[in-house]
Amino acid sequence: MVAQTTLTQYLKNHTTPELASTITTLATASVAISQLLNKGALAGIHGEAGNQNVQGEAQKKLDVISNDLLLNALTHNPNCAGVASEELDEINPANDNGTLLVAFDPLDGSSNIDINMTVGTIFSILPYHNQGQKATEADFLQKGANQIGAGYFIYGTSTMLTVTFGAGVAMFSFDPISQTYILINDDVRISSDTAEYAINASNRRYWLPPMQQYIEELVQGDTGVRAKDYNTRWVAAMIADVHRILMRGGIFMYPFDTKITGKAGKLRLMYEANPMSFVIEQAGGASTDGVERILDITPTHIHQRIPVVLGAKNEVAYVKDLHKTAGILANGDRA
Repeated sequence: MVAQTTLTQYLKNHTTPELASTITTLATASVAISQLLNKGALAGIHGEAGNQNVQGEAQKKLDVISNDLLLNALTHNPNCAGVASEELDEINPANDNGTLLVAFDPLDGSSNIDINMTVGTIFSILPYHNQGQKATEADFLQKGANQIGAGYFIYGTSTMLTVTFGAGVAMFSFDPISQTYILINDDVRISSDTAEYAINASNRRYWLPPMQQYIEELVQGDTGVRAKDYNTRWVAAMIADVHRILMRGGIFMYPFDTKITGKAGKLRLMYEANPMSFVIEQAGGASTDGVERILDITPTHIHQRIPVVLGAKNEVAYVKDLHKTAGILANGDRA
């Protein structure tokens, strides 16, 4: 029997001690979150906490618990200079001599908890260069291309970790017997073409014309200009839809829409779009806001939202071309 590669062994061979320590801290917290999810209603984690996060969204009980677990673990890691969470108004300075910054969404898809569907934890790791000083929000406002690590823990029929350090994507599965993450794929790749797409079609009337045209072409299938049939798959949790794309291909979209005036998009640049874009690109896919590469966008604030189109690179490029042909930027402005 071939010896299995553990997460600890993989980290030792593929990254720095500082990054390895931080991923290990995240992994330890993920196990605690997974165990709570497995207990479900028996652990009293279902329902709302009675609060709203900085985004104005109702917090689920496990949102708060997961956030506290991760925040406490990371702020006690000597390599972590600062922590930012989707659930908190401001960043948390940690260890002044740390070299890393961590941003996370503690429980993406938390609205799925009460119906026993897939949720997960997304994380982004950035370099910190101001040792000896307290980290500030400005330190986090780096392009996604600066990330030195990113990934997610997904809590579904099994608990899994997907991670990249900028040299490909590795996937691990958690073994409940040994309580260890075991490597299952050290070279995750996405096909350049696909016949599956994920989008919240109920917002169609609010989309820009290029996106309306794109989805209409897919719906027409082999009777339309694309000359092949497409299937819709939509979990309503970015982490689950992205995981499916990594496993079997596809394209995921949460485009700009006019539903809420002044809101550029649904997804958060720092906590969702950047880390998932890093993973997708490292697996051979592409990720844009509809037109511009997401990893090239300089954040203006820690909770910034943007449109997202990611997955099979030929489809992502097709969406970009439709916007350019129409002379429309991803935010609705004229090019």
